[in-house]
Amino acid sequence: MGYFTKPSWAFLFLLFTFLAILSLQISTKSIFPIRLVSVSGSSTPGISGGEDPASCVGFFGVMPARKYVMSIKDFGGVGDGKTSNTETFRKAVRYMQRFGEKGGSLLNVPRGRWLTGSFNLTSNFTLFLEEGAVILGSRDPEEWPIIDPLPSYGRGRERLGGRHISLIHGNGLTNVVITGQNGTIDGQGNMWWDLWWNKTLKYTRGHLLELMNSDYILVANLTFLNSPFWTIHPVYCSNVVIKNMTILAPLNAPNTDGIDPDSCTKVCIEDCYIESGDDLVAVKSGWDQYGIAMARPSSNIIVRRISGTTPTCSGVGIGSEMSGGIFNVTIEDLHVWNSAAGVRIKTDRGRGGYLANITINKITMERVKIPIRFSRGSNDHPDEEWDPKAIPKVNGIFISNIVSFNSTRAPILEGVQDSSFERICLENVTLLGLAQSATWHCEFVSGFTREVFPLPCPQLQDNSSLLQCL
Repeated sequence: MGYFTKPSWAFLFLLFTFLAILSLQISTKSIFPIRLVSVSGSSTPGISGGEDPASCVGFFGVMPARKYVMSIKDFGGVGDGKTSNTETFRKAVRYMQRFGEKGGSLLNVPRGRWLTGSFNLTSNFTLFLEEGAVILGSRDPEEWPIIDPLPSYGRGRERLGGRHISLIHGNGLTNVVITGQNGTIDGQGNMWWDLWWNKTLKYTRGHLLELMNSDYILVANLTFLNSPFWTIHPVYCSNVVIKNMTILAPLNAPNTDGIDPDSCTKVCIEDCYIESGDDLVAVKSGWDQYGIAMARPSSNIIVRRISGTTPTCSGVGIGSEMSGGIFNVTIEDLHVWNSAAGVRIKTDRGRGGYLANITINKITMERVKIPIRFSRGSNDHPDEEWDPKAIPKVNGIFISNIVSFNSTRAPILEGVQDSSFERICLENVTLLGLAQSATWHCEFVSGFTREVFPLPCPQLQDNSSLLQCL
């Protein structure tokens, strides 16, 4: 990379591969001891097998089939789009839980429209949606029960107190697959968005899918629609793969993030198309003093081959809730259009935490207002106990091979006063369509650039900073 000798994507991938092989050598347990199967028992197309080094499928190894397969119809489910199946789904999962240590189980959802409130998953379990199957989220808030706030947030993200549980939820699970033949999970979020717009929301809205304290998770080959709040939210999880997903919400739907790994490690998000009213992907790790106290970072995260649009937010965001720390994140092959920002680093005074070794490579943007943005000053805190002396630290943001067409503003890189935003390193960045008067705006950042057009701010042109980018 010219003057830079930072860790490249190839090096990071080799490192991940080496660590994965090493873990297999020292363990007698399969890294992901399940295999996606259709109802007939054959492998699900596009998921099992594969040696492609640019695919996370290889993380799983050989996955044996689920031994017990049943249909939601076996439990009395009715797929007419009107009959409530809430107790049916809950009963089905409770029944299939007994097979967790006996070969695992698969619950099949056939073609139809299956209305349901929230239900929990279990370990060693697959939820499989056939082609034409649609799970519909109930419009009755009572069917989205209130649960405790996340400890790294201290309260509901939008309202004090607890929060509505997600439509599909799990806590403390292992070996869980949510997949199908491009079936659909529709949160029917209109009711929740109206409550938010009308300022009558009593508790924080639920996600479409949230898994907590869980490991070896695969979400693939589905369409998720109209989430009330963030769509897919793994939190305190490890070994998570989310791939081949289509995630859609109206572009004005509030806070309908696509995928938000939160205080997670070993996460791969790839080959997804997302349209939403907020960030397509956002990496998080807790909110102010609660995130600082829990100190559960997000780390070793890959985001690649993501495309989509969001008129108010960014293609990929880091933060703003990043108080537990975020490090070793690779973002590549991103295509974003008609959006407020391409890549955004979001921090603030009071957040604390740190960002380190964030690699952003091969991004194409079209009609993106601000291609690269570091932002602060949201004045967004959980309560009055936040610490104004808790300032975030940033060390190592590597941005390369960026092309932006028809940008309307030059990058804005705003650090936090009295903090250190160091090793901000950019190479081969071309921003086309800017007015001749457009200039970069930088505050409280330092680093080095090479082959960047138009000319970056002086804070990123100092050759004395070159060694920081090695």
